[in-house]
Amino acid sequence: MEVKEKEHIILTEDKKNSTINTKETSIILYKPSASIIKIFGFLSLIFIILLLIIYCIFSIINKQNNNIISGIYVQGLDVSGLTKEEAKNKVSDYINNKIPKEIILKYNEYETSIPFSKLNISFNIDEAIDIAYKIGKDGNSFQNNLTTLKVFFSNLNINPALTFDVEELTSNLKDISSKLPNKMIESSCYIDGNNLIITKGSAGYTVNIEKMTDYIKDNIFNLTFDNNTINLIVEEQYPSPINLDNIYQQIHKEPVNAYYTQNPFAVYPSENGVDFAISLEEAKNMLQNENTEFSIPLKLVYPEVTTNMIGTEAFPDLLSDFSTNYAASNRNRTTNLILAANKINGTVIMPGQTFSYNQVVGERTIQAGYKEAPIYVSGRVEDGLGGGICQITTTLYNAVLLANLEIVERSNHQFIPSYANASRDATVVYGAIDFKFKNNREYPIKITCSVSNGIANFKIFGLKSNDDYEVLISSRITGSNNTYIFSEGYKTLKKNGTVISSEIISKDTYRRH
Repeated sequence: MEVKEKEHIILTEDKKNSTINTKETSIILYKPSASIIKIFGFLSLIFIILLLIIYCIFSIINKQNNNIISGIYVQGLDVSGLTKEEAKNKVSDYINNKIPKEIILKYNEYETSIPFSKLNISFNIDEAIDIAYKIGKDGNSFQNNLTTLKVFFSNLNINPALTFDVEELTSNLKDISSKLPNKMIESSCYIDGNNLIITKGSAGYTVNIEKMTDYIKDNIFNLTFDNNTINLIVEEQYPSPINLDNIYQQIHKEPVNAYYTQNPFAVYPSENGVDFAISLEEAKNMLQNENTEFSIPLKLVYPEVTTNMIGTEAFPDLLSDFSTNYAASNRNRTTNLILAANKINGTVIMPGQTFSYNQVVGERTIQAGYKEAPIYVSGRVEDGLGGGICQITTTLYNAVLLANLEIVERSNHQFIPSYANASRDATVVYGAIDFKFKNNREYPIKITCSVSNGIANFKIFGLKSNDDYEVLISSRITGSNNTYIFSEGYKTLKKNGTVISSEIISKDTYRRH
């Protein structure tokens, strides 16, 4: 059936010297026939079926794909169509070839380097490959197909996570900063003897650690190295002003008196205090001149109660007792024995602390009151300053052995002395040979000694424990020839009358007289 409709359209033509005419136009519209509609519907159905078939085939292919889909990149490398192992090998080889053995850092003419092996650089390639492999596979069928198509046309890059030792890099950069040719030098101070030495700093350049760390990290992450060389990022800095008030607070220390407690048992040693020997204002005035170094005198402030003053009640148990005899008629030698013994008398040694005979007794000088007395010199008996004090060393050595303390340093005499058996003696020479032992007990010990009436005596006090033993010290001559005598010293430990251990504590060689 044909449908005719009329529509009136007025066409206006504007021309010079013309008139406006109106005319009638007829437009005829046709509706499609049913057969045409059926054909169109049939074709649409075929198109949809084809799309479904293509979709199904695409879904099946995509689902059965065990490789990485197309359009995926890892660290900028195309890994499309590769298995996980192939992709891992490709990316690993690329990264390993890109990372140099070291990075060279330059600042003007100064050049240094940081070995990359020290930074423990690691790219998490396995994680990146796993992520790449799962793209287009970890959703439903529609999502996977959509993702696959999207990545195919737009591509996707995955960068492996980077880890490295930031602390090691920072440490290296700080070290490099301290070695720059025009580095900034901070003001500093240190104690030299009885003086505080203050040195003014100077302006210069330092490495900007934060910026350099970020810059190197970016270069590693992006694998962008220009001939393995990076210019150092530096900045000008000025030293901090000298703050004498802060320095004084660090240096100044009040003396601490020694004390002890009985429950629980503990001994707290004394500590010397430190103070400026001049006023703080005087010290500040010194810093106003143009000098670059200043010396401020210091003084020690001694406590009212030193560790050696603590009474024997703090050391309730006698751990050992040993004596040797001397000829009281030899006044010079006796004087030397008394001087050395008085230096040691009352000494308290804390747990873990090492006693040094030369340090405690000090140098044997005329000013210290020492006298000339017989000593051994190159195989001969001669008078020497401080002669005889080795008897004090020997007596102390035996007391230390009987207290089962740890011997750190001990030497025997050249000849067997008259006041001790072989391997039971100990000699000292100031500045050359020392006698040292360590308090290996849990609690402090105190040494007392006396020299009178021909007897030099040492006692060691402390606190006994269940771990203590009965200590036996012995020695014997093991051989001799025309020139030398050989001997050994032994220590035996007993518990409740039973021998626990026995050991050689020294093997000694003496010259014959």
